[in-house]
Amino acid sequence: MAALGWLTPRRRSATARSVLAGEAAAEAGLKSTQAQETLEPRKPRASRDETPGFPVVGDARAAAFFDLDNTVMQGAALFHFGRGLYKRKFFQRRELARFAWQQTWFRLAGVEDPEHMQDARESALSIVKGHRVAELMSIGEEIYDEYMADRIWPGTRALAQAHLDAGQQVWLVTAAPVETATIIARRLGLTGALGTVAESVGGVYTGKLVGEPLHGPAKAEAVRALAAREGFDLDRCAAYSDSHNDIPMLSLVGHPYAINPDSKLRKHARRLDWRLRDYRTGRKAAKVGIPAAAGVGALAGGTAAAVALHRRRR
Repeated sequence: MAALGWLTPRRRSATARSVLAGEAAAEAGLKSTQAQETLEPRKPRASRDETPGFPVVGDARAAAFFDLDNTVMQGAALFHFGRGLYKRKFFQRRELARFAWQQTWFRLAGVEDPEHMQDARESALSIVKGHRVAELMSIGEEIYDEYMADRIWPGTRALAQAHLDAGQQVWLVTAAPVETATIIARRLGLTGALGTVAESVGGVYTGKLVGEPLHGPAKAEAVRALAAREGFDLDRCAAYSDSHNDIPMLSLVGHPYAINPDSKLRKHARRLDWRLRDYRTGRKAAKVGIPAAAGVGALAGGTAAAVALHRRRR
């Protein structure tokens, strides 16, 4: 941490939390993947004799990292997860309304006010406190089938498959709970997922995060930590995202892609000559996660985004 001495105390604290969140995400992601491989061994890598291209076939030091919301999946995974939780009466309406309002304020204001973010994070974490990790994992499997399976972008799925066919690891990297992200990665046949890690003891959530949500710089730290553990050469890796918040992660690799980009990322990508892909009709930016009305469905959607801050870790 000595290298951070030039930063102000607040900046050092934020950087330290990002590093901790990234390292926790890498550890949790690898743990989940290793556990899955005991049940279903990883497929052998493609032959090195195939025609070179991108992705480079058989390059074991290359990997691909995909953001989830609006990159792999239409809308926000936590929006759909929140709908499923509310349907199962996991939340009280009062809690749902509170989380919806907090998330709406944040999304519309577009400002990460530290005090507001801390309040929203603590409120969201309180919902899962005392619940078992296995319980939410089981619910997550059902919710994926109900709300998420039909919302995967075919174009992005094809990009991920190209890396898999080349024998490379493919990871989701998202602020969503690592448990939810792991379910999605497994259903898509990907290597694993890096997500926000919530502390648990004895398989029960404590209501605390490990570090902070895996967002912005924390995503880059997670990719960096995973690359160090798996021996990836980041210059040979690829990353895909729709959001300017993920520029730190995209800048970390040699092959950055802007997928369904927001205006800031599109401008940044064009300036740096990054590859662009847009699978939306009419190039309309997907903004699932902002409750559109005051109905129960909208509240559930707002909650889902708020749930984004709360759970993770076995």
